[in-house]
Amino acid sequence: METLFLACLIGGIIYAVVSVVFGDWIGQLLDGALDFLSFEGHSWLSPVSIVGGITAFGGAGLMLEKYSVLGSGAILFVSLLIAVLAGGGVFFLYVRPMENSESSIAFSVHSLSGKLAEVLVPIPAAGYGEVMVKVGAGYTNQIAASFDGVDIAGGSRVVVVEVKDSTLYVSEVHFD
Repeated sequence: METLFLACLIGGIIYAVVSVVFGDWIGQLLDGALDFLSFEGHSWLSPVSIVGGITAFGGAGLMLEKYSVLGSGAILFVSLLIAVLAGGGVFFLYVRPMENSESSIAFSVHSLSGKLAEVLVPIPAAGYGEVMVKVGAGYTNQIAASFDGVDIAGGSRVVVVEVKDSTLYVSEVHFD
């Protein structure tokens, strides 16, 4: 039994290290040759959950063999129970939140109202310029016009008052 537990523990550790350190590199090197290993079933059967459970099975089995007085059958049963709990924990604490996470950098220009921006291209009283607005973790450059009908110099801080026809109407703000 010790060999089975040790193999599960070491195999799980090796899988984790290889997939974290070399996963993307190996995928690009093999150019999709291992795509047949992808599983399109229930997300709770993801490789991360399964390997997490197998690793926990091996570790729990080794610990129980060394530090408990349980028999082989009881150790196997408790190790399987721990493996199921660990695999479920990995699923609910890591896999499922990652599936539900938003990875889009898209935004609506209408959501920019009220945001602070910096003028990149000076905005004339009756014309258009350009502003840079922080959106999420990045920045976007947008066409802007003066809301108040006054000239706004480059480098000025402005606030987006409204958005009409994909143009940001901005007013200069002074932080004194």
